[in-house]
Amino acid sequence: MIKIVDENNIDIAATIHSKSWQESHKSFCKPEFVEKHTPEHQKEYLLEKIKQGTLLYMLFDEASEKDVGIVSVTENLIEDLYILPSEQNKGYGTVLLRFACSKCTSTPTLWILENNINAARLYQREGFSKTGKRNQIDKGLDEIEFIKQKQ
Repeated sequence: MIKIVDENNIDIAATIHSKSWQESHKSFCKPEFVEKHTPEHQKEYLLEKIKQGTLLYMLFDEASEKDVGIVSVTENLIEDLYILPSEQNKGYGTVLLRFACSKCTSTPTLWILENNINAARLYQREGFSKTGKRNQIDKGLDEIEFIKQKQ
């Protein structure tokens, strides 16, 4: 079941975001930078996004009776697709991505770090392709844009 994130469940969403972000960035970010991304820090980040009009969703797995992932959608931009590390590779990312695409106002787009090979595989499997657009995040690390091809 997918539910909208609001003040009643923002703490859960922030914890998912924090744990997942820390795990995914620990291999290439400095430990002190990773440690700054606490649930409290991510809660502020997510609340600001919601305040700016982004819709934030959380996936609840009824079989395990727990929240397992989040995703945000701002018009046609998909962001913040994070699955708890312990719940990855179980299909939850695909469920959230497909849901997020259905909420886009036009052609879905997203950005990922160029070193995120697993995310790139998921997005390409779901019909996304690289546009060639890049943003430099840090020296030697870019973010790359993907767009969903029309079916």
